[in-house]
Amino acid sequence: MSSAKYDVLGIGNALFDILVRVDDSFLTGHGMTKGAMALIDEAQAAAIYKDMGPAIEVSGGSAANTIVGVAQLGARAAYVGKIKNDQIGELYAHDIRSANVAFGTKAANDGPATGCSYILVTPDGERTMNTYLGAAQMLSASDIEEDEIAAASIVYLEGYLWDPKDAKEAFVKASQIAHTNGRKVALTLSDAFCVGRYRDEFLGLMRNNTVDLIFANEAELQSLYDTKDFDAALARLRSDVTLGVVTRSEKGCVVVAREGVTAVPASPVKSVVDTTGAGDLFAAGFLFGLVRNVGYEQAGRLGALAAAEVIQHIGARPQTSLKELAQQHGLPV
Repeated sequence: MSSAKYDVLGIGNALFDILVRVDDSFLTGHGMTKGAMALIDEAQAAAIYKDMGPAIEVSGGSAANTIVGVAQLGARAAYVGKIKNDQIGELYAHDIRSANVAFGTKAANDGPATGCSYILVTPDGERTMNTYLGAAQMLSASDIEEDEIAAASIVYLEGYLWDPKDAKEAFVKASQIAHTNGRKVALTLSDAFCVGRYRDEFLGLMRNNTVDLIFANEAELQSLYDTKDFDAALARLRSDVTLGVVTRSEKGCVVVAREGVTAVPASPVKSVVDTTGAGDLFAAGFLFGLVRNVGYEQAGRLGALAAAEVIQHIGARPQTSLKELAQQHGLPV
């Protein structure tokens, strides 16, 4: 196995985030399921945008948020995601490259616009997402560059990629290249409703070793095994995958490996402002710890710290240097 050019390479839906504070009645009025991610078309996107108040607009996408966090901690990072050659696409590319992430996916010259996710944040900090995939759903196997995938120690994939058919093929191709080159493949389950749509397929990816590492939160894990019994679901996860990491909000996280189970506490927060990106940034910290071989407990603490930073402000990208934050807390970076 050759030495890696990148520590972590992420593949995901490249989406521009439009975040706005709303009350619960806004969700009810638009028939939204609180805390879920729904796929919408261009007309629905226009209707939501029309009714929204002042918004914060920033580059996002689940895997992209993770990769930006990985880079901020000091790892070598790359990202693959499809944008269109339009104004929002140019902003997106600039944002991710300015975060010291290698991004070379060719922009589409025609077809749908760069994708957007309308993220509605209620007073309790919960986020409800309505996603217009746009150009993101045009990601295909032809966008997967063999040399780039083979050069990454860990390839990180988001469950949302399982929605568009061509992206699904890109996902599988990337996994095959990574494993052929002795690399590891990680998957975040993304959303309990996403898991509900693809439960059997996700379990198949785990059981046939397409993925080596699973990230999930408590709701996603219970959806995966269709049970409310957390301990039973955790035991099944441990038998289905080489390594699993389950986040439990204020209860911290649990790392399950064949050799044992490690519980790690959450990092304290003053107040929860917006949970958007909590799982993404947790994955960033954990993946960084993994590539630095600091052990599961320290990796979990890095993940918890990164998640705690991002939920204390609006938006899914860190506003404080994660590297400096980790150093202040005596964590290895």
